[in-house]
Parts: sequence; C-alpha cells; structure tokens
Amino acid sequence: MRDNSAPRRLLPVATLLVPDERPDVDAAGEGYYSTLHRDTVDDLITDLRSREIHAVLVSVTYAMREPARITHLVREFPRIPAVALLTELHARTPHAVLALGRSGINRLVDVRMPAGWRELRGALMADSGQSAQREALGQLAVDLAGTTDDCWRFFEVLFTCSPRVGTIRSLAGDLGILPSTLMSRFFRSRLPTPKQYLAMARLVRAARMFENVGFSIANISNHLDYSSPQSFGRHVRMLLDMTAGEFRAQYDGSAMVERFRKELVLPYRATLMLFHPLAMPGAYQTFQT
Repeated sequence: MRDNSAPRRLLPVATLLVPDERPDVDAAGEGYYSTLHRDTVDDLITDLRSREIHAVLVSVTYAMREPARITHLVREFPRIPAVALLTELHARTPHAVLALGRSGINRLVDVRMPAGWRELRGALMADSGQSAQREALGQLAVDLAGTTDDCWRFFEVLFTCSPRVGTIRSLAGDLGILPSTLMSRFFRSRLPTPKQYLAMARLVRAARMFENVGFSIANISNHLDYSSPQSFGRHVRMLLDMTAGEFRAQYDGSAMVERFRKELVLPYRATLMLFHPLAMPGAYQTFQT
C-alpha cells in the first residue's frame, strides 16, 4: 500500500509573465505549484541551470516581445515542459502563437474563461519532466510484476526520491530502515549493493538531464548534489569506465534505463521476486535512523 498521507510537494514553475498575469497564476496554483517569476529569459535560464524546475510558463504577451529568445530557451532545455499562457488578444497574438509553436512550445492554455485556470493546473502538473524516472518504473513494473510490496517500494523510491539523495544513509531514511539493515539484507541475498542501485539510478537522471543541451557538466553535478564536477566525473568513471563527456555523448535517459535493467535487475529477477529489503517476510517493521 502506498502512503498518500504525506503533504503535497509544491512543484516549482518558472515563469515569464507580464506583471498583471502573475497574481492570477499564483492564485490558480495555490496548493499545487510554486512560481518563480522572472523578468528576462536570461534570468529564467539561470534558474533552469541552478534549480530543480518542474515546468516553464511563458505568456503569449511576453513572447510577442522576444520571440527569438523564447525559441533559444526552449531549444536549450527540450526536456523541461513549456506551456504558453494566453490572457488577452492583440492584433499580433496570432503571430506570437505561431512563433511559440515553431519554438517548440506545443501546449497553449487560454485562461480568458474560468475553465482555463483548471486546464492550466493540469498542463503544468501533467508532465513532471521526470520522463526517465517514469520510463524506468514503467519498465520495472513489467520486469518485476508480482514482486513483494517492499521490494517494489525500494525501486520506486530510487526513482522518485529527491535527486539530491546520494548516500545510503539518506536513501535508508526515505525508506524508513537502518542503513546497516538495508545493506545486510542485500548482502545476504547475494544481490548488488544498495549503493550500486542508487548510483546507477542517479546516472539515469543525469543522462536524461544531459538531453538538455543548455546543461553543462557543472550544472548536472549541482542538480544532483555532487561536491564538484570532478566528483561527478569520478562517479561516472568508476561505474561506466568513461569520462563525463563520453557518458553524455553515448547515453540518453532511455539507454541508461536499459543499462540499469540489464546489469541490476534482469540477472537477479528470480531473487528480487521474493526479496524483502524493508521488512521480514510476513510483517513490516519501521526503523528509525
């Protein structure tokens, strides 16, 4: 059973809106998303490179002013969902909408009617920008169909925890188990270590993020909370025997999902189907770190 009692995490949405549009967008997102309003494309790009951003919202009115810069933004970060907002019509609005479409923004929400605000919430929350994680869990749900609830919980947390979870101690905290207990259960079952699973899952995230050409190696290492780009490079070298640049060139998110499955799941499927990493068979136990 999944625990649905946890507070809803407000999703960070970066915006390029005219001042009059901001209060209504904020009100529509109350309890669903938090807004980071920016005045320029450069400021928004800085946010994308330095923060975890769920989606981008661009006013059609704003797009009429700087269509070329909007195109640059979307093409630099194609894996971060972008939505266009229409609040009023001007003579140049049709041209701006066409320009947004050419830039790669294929979702337009018209909020001139009340139902539009509900549509806006749905558009901003429909795609979390975590496509590699969803792809991994979707494939693992097939690979591990019928596995124990707590084994599935382990894999689910691997791909849904904060990208800054980089140690077994922090992962075990999310799972509600002592780190030593978690490691011992993997060892006794002759499975790869939890650290190996976590390290490869983080590279799945990194590979998907590298599909955004606007991200540098330093940006990726910051998003994933490595101490430095050099630390990230050493991590890649240790796991894949290649440089971070070679990793970027050879792997996208889908390819890393496949490598995760082939190295850590499929060879151990029979064991994982009966594995209880979080609780002894027949009972769940909660551990405090």
